Amino acid sequence: MPELIINGPAGRIEARYHHEPASDSPIALILHPHPQFGGTMNNQVVYSLYYTFAQRGFSVLRFNFRGVGRSQGFWDGGPGELADAASALDWLQMVKPDAKYCWIAGVSFGTWIAMQLLMRRPEIDGFICVAPPSNLYDFSFLAPCPSSGLMVNGDKDRVVPSNSVAELTGKLKTQRGIKIDHEIIPGANHFFEDKTPELETVVGGYLDMRLAKALKDRETQKEREKEREAAREREREREREEAASGGSSGAADADDGDDE
Repeated sequence: MPELIINGPAGRIEARYHHEPASDSPIALILHPHPQFGGTMNNQVVYSLYYTFAQRGFSVLRFNFRGVGRSQGFWDGGPGELADAASALDWLQMVKPDAKYCWIAGVSFGTWIAMQLLMRRPEIDGFICVAPPSNLYDFSFLAPCPSSGLMVNGDKDRVVPSNSVAELTGKLKTQRGIKIDHEIIPGANHFFEDKTPELETVVGGYLDMRLAKALKDRETQKEREKEREAAREREREREREEAASGGSSGAADADDGDDE
């Protein structure tokens, strides 16, 4: 988990990075809670997500938004933090250009930034939103939401009521071809105090399901491509046979002409 400094739009960005040696290892970017309420990349939920992705073979990056820790700059209320996240994702994709999947995850305020980045980066395959502040921030820009993902919150959350997250999830489920799952963790508050093991179980299970499905889809796609290539080869063979047959017929006609 080496310390890392990334060049960002407001100066240096302090980060931590878990590297997987496989060139095609999937990548994940984790965004922390609100900087003005103590949110940092060392938040226990951020680390829990970081660890959960790393366990599944992802190369994972978490970082401090501008003005937090050793990251330079000042709080910008959203636009600057989104620019920081975009720079962090750029760095991650530069390090892992052959990554087979790209995921993003956020905690509270970090989910609002994560989903904005999701709308701007079509290469993101999935997302995890932990305690999304759907009652505090406008998520209407998710129209339509371009990727499937998971919303998670606790039933003891006094900051973001479960019905608010459920309402947001219900709206997103209406978008064609996109499935947004919603899980509620019993006994968990907004900070998931003493509930990170349960969070890891829920998020890990969802990731396992999505990764298994993605693997199956890739295998199905490969089989279909093999079938299409076999069909193209059969067509090419038929054309060669027809060409050879036509050539033989022409030669026979020429011979008949000579006899006359």
